[in-house]
Amino acid sequence: MKKITLCWFRRDLRTDDNTALFYALQQEPEVLPLFIFDKNILDLLEDKSDARVQFILQKVGELKSFFEQKGGSMLIKYGKPEEVYPELLGEYDIQAVYTNRDYEPYAKKRDGGIEALLKEKNIPFLTFKDQVIFEPGEILNGSGEFYKVFTPFSKNWLDKFKKTKTQPLSEPNWKNLAKSSPLPEISLSEMGFLPSPIEIPSAIADQDIIRHYDENRNFPAKKGTTRLGIHLRFGTISVRKLALIASQLNETYLNELIWREFYMMILAYNPQVVEKAFKPAYDHIPWRNNEQEFKAWCEGKTGFPIVDAGMRELNTTGFMHNRVRMVVASFLTKHLLIDWRWGEAYFAKKLLDFELASNNGGWQWAAGTGTDAQPYFRVFNPDSQTEKFDKDLKYIKNWIPELGTNSYPKPIVDHKFARTRAIDTYKKALEQ
Repeated sequence: MKKITLCWFRRDLRTDDNTALFYALQQEPEVLPLFIFDKNILDLLEDKSDARVQFILQKVGELKSFFEQKGGSMLIKYGKPEEVYPELLGEYDIQAVYTNRDYEPYAKKRDGGIEALLKEKNIPFLTFKDQVIFEPGEILNGSGEFYKVFTPFSKNWLDKFKKTKTQPLSEPNWKNLAKSSPLPEISLSEMGFLPSPIEIPSAIADQDIIRHYDENRNFPAKKGTTRLGIHLRFGTISVRKLALIASQLNETYLNELIWREFYMMILAYNPQVVEKAFKPAYDHIPWRNNEQEFKAWCEGKTGFPIVDAGMRELNTTGFMHNRVRMVVASFLTKHLLIDWRWGEAYFAKKLLDFELASNNGGWQWAAGTGTDAQPYFRVFNPDSQTEKFDKDLKYIKNWIPELGTNSYPKPIVDHKFARTRAIDTYKKALEQ
């Protein structure tokens, strides 16, 4: 059997500034890149034309072509990692496995299982920090505990970032790629998926957008956000490079990257937040969970234009502007008193940039149930949000052409009534 070292790609679908790839190629001969289309994850997807699967397939194909140009190839598998690895052990004499760390509960369990399997064969499983600047455990308070409030976390993060002077890695040693003829491809149809019509934004960090991010980010009709979420999610862009650009151009944008790491840290230390409120008392809230109202929210037919515009943008493009995300989440949890987990699950299905930690953190923030969340008695007024951020209705009319006609539904709830009901319901639940 051929001796090889595997470099296992997951949320790091790029060749530049990729930590595991860099060190594998620096230290090991015969490095064979590997990607597994994980059935444990794919089998949970209801939409068989999920654009994210098509995006991953495209990026993995680009990686494979790149490695072939360098004289190597890429091994692409479809299956459950715990079943794929025993097969690989039968096909290759594996010397080591290099990979970048992931902090989500499933990923940690998966990696623990693969590490144990390899340990039985005395094969090193080497992991590296790559998808964050600082991983859970690196930014702690004076007592050595994780932060529950964002502001002191961000101050500590920034202080460490300035002192660390994080820099991207240099060019890897491509000579150490395993010499290989092109290995088999895999298609969407082989995995049971269909092509998607949704377009993915490019992975280019538009410096002009970042430079003016603080001025434009709250206005959904403007091209004021980078739309790099999906690229951070799947690692098609280096977070180190992006953070360095942000630190030179716009503190507000850098702050968003810190929020991302704050929520990753919260999830890593509190995996229970996937199912439960970060603040346990909030699990007593008696959600109404009206299915017809939830359906109207999902379809963008609530009669509240900014809410409906956001949901239609999401359903059509797989994206929703961040300001509007807060408005629609507040509306679902406060105006309709529908469990934040319902909204979180819907976003998970539809968002191209879905990332468990940020999605969970954002929803729990909006519902008032999370760490450092908005207080329960703060209820966004959709009309005042429209007045502030889409005064000319440019964004709304783009997604609701029937606005002002009989075709557009009347509001499914009165704002003043809903606000009072939400505050009273939360207050009573928290007094238990």
